[in-house]
Amino acid sequence: MDKILITGITGFIGGELAHRLAGVAEVHGIFKPCRSRDFRPLSSLKDQIETHELDISDYAATENLLQKIEPDKIVHAAALSPVRASFDNPIDYLRVNVNGTVNLIQALMKLDDYRDRRFVFASTAEVYGLQPLEEPFVETLPLAPSSPYACTKAFGDMYVRMSHDVHGLNSVVMRCVNTFGRKYDKSFFIEYLIDRMLHNQDIHIGAPESIRDYMWVDDHVNAYLLALDKAQARGEVLNVSTGVGIRNIDVAHRLADIVGFDKEKIHIEEYPGKYPQRPITSDQPYLVLNSSKIQNLLEWPEPTPLDVSLESAVEYWRSVKE
Repeated sequence: MDKILITGITGFIGGELAHRLAGVAEVHGIFKPCRSRDFRPLSSLKDQIETHELDISDYAATENLLQKIEPDKIVHAAALSPVRASFDNPIDYLRVNVNGTVNLIQALMKLDDYRDRRFVFASTAEVYGLQPLEEPFVETLPLAPSSPYACTKAFGDMYVRMSHDVHGLNSVVMRCVNTFGRKYDKSFFIEYLIDRMLHNQDIHIGAPESIRDYMWVDDHVNAYLLALDKAQARGEVLNVSTGVGIRNIDVAHRLADIVGFDKEKIHIEEYPGKYPQRPITSDQPYLVLNSSKIQNLLEWPEPTPLDVSLESAVEYWRSVKE
């Protein structure tokens, strides 16, 4: 049975991975000390996984933990991720996303046979930034990050690839698009829309014409499971996406049709109150990825159609509506 370490195990994808791996692997998870930490995603796994409180920006503590666990595989999903907040607080993003990634890799390379231990890195579609074309981006495009968050992830992306090329790190870089299907957090775009619509509250969409590629959580997690297991993924950079772009306003309209929400309550070019601002020149008008590589190389299945996954998300939030 593989020993798998998931950083950011209380987060969205980390928690979903833990549920899929519990029982078929020895799962260890890292979470950063935080008074507001939400452990609900792991509540049903208490006896099936082992969690460790750790700040990965502390190298000595990170090395000590890896020496203790000696994981066969690592999924590095921990990061500060809200893009807009990174403009106000870039120092913390550098500390966690850059130092934390380097610390994990350096600590991993202290283990015996580290070249046999897989390291899957959660990069992001955001590393592509502002591109001069409007067709799904391929993995060979130059990175052009347009936010402090994206810069930190681009550094991690490049550092992982360097470590593979120079040190033989058994790595896989995953560049995933916006994913939805959260069960506890209503602050992200699609969950925000669904929650507001189910409560018949006005919607505010600050960038209605921006084109994005929205993916269902099960497809995202399935890609990570393949990256953990498939030998041919070693050293690869893989886009994980639907490959289908849609305007933000059209997502809202589709959800309104599913919910039965009055579209007159959708207000465009306005952000919700107290919403973090970002420089307008940094906002990508188009962010859609080409995922043919992972489909051909790892036989990742065709992703769930958006209308089907939106229905599933609405059904979940209806079931827990307060």
